[in-house]
Amino acid sequence: MRLLPFEYAVRSLGRSPVRLAASLLGSGLVVLILIAAAAFVRGLEKSLAVTGEPDNVILLGAGSEESIERSQIDGATASLVEAAIPGIRRRMGMGYVSPEVHMAVSLRLRSDSPELPGVLRGITNAAFLVHPAVRIIEGRAPAPGEDEMIVGSLAHTRLGVSSSNLAIGRTLWFDGRPWEIVGRFSAPRTVMDAEIWLPLRGMQIAAKRDSFSCVVLTLGEAEFADVDAFCKQRLDLELVAIPETHYYARLLDFYRPVRAMVWVTAALIAMAGVFGGLNTMYAAFSARVRELGTLQALGFSRTAIVISLVQESVLVTAIGALAAAGLGLLVFQGAAVKFSMGAFGMMVDAPVMAFAFAAGFLLGVIGALPPAWRCLRLPVPVAVRSE
Repeated sequence: MRLLPFEYAVRSLGRSPVRLAASLLGSGLVVLILIAAAAFVRGLEKSLAVTGEPDNVILLGAGSEESIERSQIDGATASLVEAAIPGIRRRMGMGYVSPEVHMAVSLRLRSDSPELPGVLRGITNAAFLVHPAVRIIEGRAPAPGEDEMIVGSLAHTRLGVSSSNLAIGRTLWFDGRPWEIVGRFSAPRTVMDAEIWLPLRGMQIAAKRDSFSCVVLTLGEAEFADVDAFCKQRLDLELVAIPETHYYARLLDFYRPVRAMVWVTAALIAMAGVFGGLNTMYAAFSARVRELGTLQALGFSRTAIVISLVQESVLVTAIGALAAAGLGLLVFQGAAVKFSMGAFGMMVDAPVMAFAFAAGFLLGVIGALPPAWRCLRLPVPVAVRSE
């Protein structure tokens, strides 16, 4: 089969600058929407997958396995676990056992300002051992017994305020009194990056509770079975042990409907874009019926002509996809999105880029085949005499 030269498809693009611009804009917008959806889903998945450490185990109250915020365990649990389970990781005599209080609360920038939704975590120094992803990038850790807090890099997104409002030295009002911001920390690609941390005891007093939400420990020579056996032996404590990675995997399953909704929305918009592209290609190919008939009269088969038209369409959508990929990388990479557990950054990585270019290729093929078939189904004599 004799094919048309590739240069023919390239030169055909410049015949109608208006249609070319419309095709580039349409394909670029469709691919950009798909990039936004993929970046959202990838960012959500990564934030929950990276948060858990493989050697960490979370102790929660029985019946609260799906939510740390609802969990309440005895305040003596941390010391009992550290004493009863040999093989917990230690450093310089300090065990990797972190009692924590997790709460979703309302904060204020000032005493008379509107309430802002935030996520607080009461911690001790051991929290920095069991959560190695957390790094203090400015200032210092909050001092026990003081009304101080440190904020994550995305905490301002969760609160819906400017990052300057959470600068070191500023205050946030919680429990009717100001808490000074003494540091900033970063925990990239984790839900902790949108949290606000403060001393455990101070948070318990402010929340009027003497219990913990959970205890997070890091295994050394011990195994998960040792921790699980402790929980089953101490029925009076009403504890459940869950590997930290499993806990966040369950949360990811919980957000599956959200991810599905994002994909469905993007697919519906993409379908609208495809139909718009089909109309553009129909108009472009219909004006070339005589030309396509002449090519058949010169001996080129319909298959060869279809291949050339597909090349032309794919070339347009590839350029649009390339432009959309560059714009998506600039706009969406790292863009913060709020959700119930805090905030996460959208991720435009290699899989997202590969998906974008694949979508552009499919868009070009799908957009070319129906119009090409409609234009080539005419008999050659009729096509050559058409206006």
